Amino acid sequence: MASTQPAVAVIDDALRDDMLRERLLIATGVPGVYGLGAAFEDTLLRIDRLIGRFGADDHAELVRFPPILNRRHFAQSGYLASFPHLAGTVHSFEGTDRVHSELLRAVAQGQDWSAAFPATDVVLTPAACYPVYPLLAGRLPASGRLFDVMSYCFRHEPSERAERMQMFRMREFVRAADPETVMAWRESWLPKVSQIVEALQLDTRADVASDPFFGRGGVLLAESQRDQRLKIEVLAPVSSDECSTAIISLNYHQDHFGERFAIETAHGAVAHTSCVGFGLERMTLAVFRRHGLDRAQWTDAVREALDL
Repeated sequence: MASTQPAVAVIDDALRDDMLRERLLIATGVPGVYGLGAAFEDTLLRIDRLIGRFGADDHAELVRFPPILNRRHFAQSGYLASFPHLAGTVHSFEGTDRVHSELLRAVAQGQDWSAAFPATDVVLTPAACYPVYPLLAGRLPASGRLFDVMSYCFRHEPSERAERMQMFRMREFVRAADPETVMAWRESWLPKVSQIVEALQLDTRADVASDPFFGRGGVLLAESQRDQRLKIEVLAPVSSDECSTAIISLNYHQDHFGERFAIETAHGAVAHTSCVGFGLERMTLAVFRRHGLDRAQWTDAVREALDL
């Protein structure tokens, strides 16, 4: 009798192992945490510049933030309600000499020493757009606001799969305005995204998706997100040809951040927001999987797109 169990995608470790051997990726001993070799980093930066060329017509305000976020703003965003399993907080030593002595004794004895490190005023940034929303508090100009942001981001999902990095870079374009303007802007990025993946000659597909919400209530949130087409992902093979990985996402937040950060349109209504996010390490991995590890062997079209 045939099994009724769903097929499990076969994860191919060959890409990760080959990239480690060629020093494109550098192991650190922690799953999902890698150093990046020269060719990998150079390719990533070239992909970032390619994205920037397609976003240039928007004339977005360019801002860059460190990979840490105001703890109060983080709590205000609602992230912990949906994604506590992905969050990363920052803790630092603030003890006395006695506490320091106890800390050193615990370290020497191989015991837990984390109690000596209380939480600080910052957390690790979960997505590049999160520092933007506090900046928008108040009334927007008639045309709204548009930002070009990039940051290292952290998500606690350790994995041996190369694309499941715990710390990674995300380039995002973030739009805040009335609902019609925001939706039209997101739609305007669909052909641009297609042109970017075509320039890289990636084998991709677009699909309605949902975020990895936590808990039983998260199932309903994910279903609602898919039903309303709030998240569209562009997927490409990285560790598996059968189970593609999201490398780009187009997200419509409706009034979520507008309400939480008191962002208003020029007419006083709650503003809506949207972002288009590019996972730079994932895109780089997808390019190496598609075209091979030797950049000299890549097609002329891809090399031209990346100015190689």
